[in-house]
Amino acid sequence: MSALADIEIRRVYTSGPTDGKVFLVDRVWPRGVRKSELRLDGWLRDAAPSTELRKWFGHRPERFDEFGRRYRRELDQHPEATRPLVEAAREGKVQLLYAAKDTEHNQAAVLRQYLLEQLDSRPDQPS
Repeated sequence: MSALADIEIRRVYTSGPTDGKVFLVDRVWPRGVRKSELRLDGWLRDAAPSTELRKWFGHRPERFDEFGRRYRRELDQHPEATRPLVEAAREGKVQLLYAAKDTEHNQAAVLRQYLLEQLDSRPDQPS
């Protein structure tokens, strides 16, 4: 299924077309962005890392691998948090918006890979 899934990640501050379903996947609202500026299909705070994990990571690239392992454990413990994303990805294109400055070492990158693996392991299964 992952070969068919089209899940993109994009900084919330980057302008561009929003195709498919668009979800903000940060626990806190991005600074300087008005809610009226974004066309969102959902703000999935619970799909974001816990506050404790986010603070521990502190966007430090040297902690990214461990952050990814810990974040994936959190996601495994709360499958309902990602259910809307899995369902949307089964239907078509999905964009995950995040606010972090680092475009490689952020929660949306981990979440995208996690979702692709979920879709691959449970193709066409109802949630």
